[in-house]
Amino acid sequence: MPKMIEKVERLVTEINKIHEQYAKDYFETGKVEKVNLSRTFSKVPTEYILAYRLHLHEAINDYLYKADVKDINFYYRVKTTESILDKIDYHRKRETTYPVNTILNDIFGARVILDSHDVNAILNKIDDWKDNYKLSNWYLKDADGYIGVHAYFAPNGNFPWELQIWDEKDAKQNIESHKQTLASK
Repeated sequence: MPKMIEKVERLVTEINKIHEQYAKDYFETGKVEKVNLSRTFSKVPTEYILAYRLHLHEAINDYLYKADVKDINFYYRVKTTESILDKIDYHRKRETTYPVNTILNDIFGARVILDSHDVNAILNKIDDWKDNYKLSNWYLKDADGYIGVHAYFAPNGNFPWELQIWDEKDAKQNIESHKQTLASK
């Protein structure tokens, strides 16, 4: 298996470990009452979502520091409060019945950008990774000038986290697509 594929597989493993440990540390201390995230925004308090986001934002680097990812070139972010509120507002106005954990599936997001060969190799392995590393879902998004693989981590009904895998030939257009989405808000 090529070295980069091994690194991405290790990144998947490490994100999964971090997500599970963070969820344990955050939800199972007794300080935070766990809310059923498979419910709609009308049943999940906004304050609950924003408290999770803020705590994650403050804590994520401590978890990443301990992870075996120092030799992997990846980017990450914790979704902004503004972006979360925009999503909540959008779905509340439309009275959608989608569950919170489906809509807010990327409060934490990581991204790797690889060459075409490595992306294709990952597409051939990702179903096995889904089974082996508890990925809840993955898909290839190809819409509005954006192309990327999205994989989701969602242990034990917690807020899902996302890993995007981009082909380097699509990176510039994907960034432009993100900018256009932000500008339209």
